[in-house]
Amino acid sequence: MRNRYLDLLRAIAIVRVVVYHCTGWVALTIAFPAMSVMFALAGSLMAASLDRSGPIAVERRLRRLLPSLWMLSVIAVPAMLLTGLAWDWKILYWAFPLQDPPANGWGSMALSATWYLRDFVWLVLLSPLALPVFRRFPKLSVAAPYAALAVITLLGLTPHAIVRDMALYGGAWLLGFAHHDGMLRRLARHRLLGLAALLAGLGAAWILTHPGPRGYDLNDIPLGNALWSAAFVLVALGFAPAATAARASRLVTVLNARALTIYLWHVPIIVAVTRIGEEHGLPVRGAVGIGWRFVVIVALVVLAVALFGWVEDFAVGRRLTLVPGGPARRPAVAPVSPAVPPLRQVSGSAHG
Repeated sequence: MRNRYLDLLRAIAIVRVVVYHCTGWVALTIAFPAMSVMFALAGSLMAASLDRSGPIAVERRLRRLLPSLWMLSVIAVPAMLLTGLAWDWKILYWAFPLQDPPANGWGSMALSATWYLRDFVWLVLLSPLALPVFRRFPKLSVAAPYAALAVITLLGLTPHAIVRDMALYGGAWLLGFAHHDGMLRRLARHRLLGLAALLAGLGAAWILTHPGPRGYDLNDIPLGNALWSAAFVLVALGFAPAATAARASRLVTVLNARALTIYLWHVPIIVAVTRIGEEHGLPVRGAVGIGWRFVVIVALVVLAVALFGWVEDFAVGRRLTLVPGGPARRPAVAPVSPAVPPLRQVSGSAHG
């Protein structure tokens, strides 16, 4: 049974990411820390998959994730090779992003959002080990990534990007575990709100005293980002209904079914539209620049979803559709003559 509340959170998160990348509005990172929310939701779903299927859930989760990246790579990698990217075995990371895959000048900007898939892959791979440890030591497990990030920040360390992001987003992933196990729901409301208020206060204090190059943009303030986002996730998931099977709007359904396509393609589209605008002397900043770019970007993202969104259906074994969430069609059943014996039921189905 799908939890439509979680679907709504994911839909808001993907819209927030696109709007932020289109506009650069710093306040959006504070109002809705989308990336931590997405990792928390993914952690909850991963825990559910492991409980349901065991370690095979890792293969299934990667099978859902990677085909959309492969579709992007089929277009982007040859384009980069034709525009100066040197051939190297590390190009194979475009098939399985254990590290950042190589990119040339324009590609490094247009394809920069693939860091999310890199971190997602690592968290998925680590989850079969992390989940039993979390269930044995839940509080210590959740605290560990935040403590590691505090040490990294306070000592001025510069670890590998993967290590840094595991500290930054690993806590959100584990809070997703806690949501799946019902720990947040069982926590007394005054304690949950008190803990969220404490984390938000610490995060806000760090953010205000350690602004980044773009001011209070949380993407430039990792420790403040992690603490503020933890508070947000605690409230968002701590007050989540146990199960909400109510019918969601068609837009929420589409955004969930095409979230990965939207995420992977919106940044290349933004970069392309902005550069073309600059080359033709069009404003790209301010109300006018943001306005016309946003309209064009949304239209092109819709086009990308129409062209490549079917890959997400293929990856999960759904019937390929242009616009997900349509009414289910019931197969027509012809009347059977009493003289004809009933057909034997055949086990299995075309969709597994």
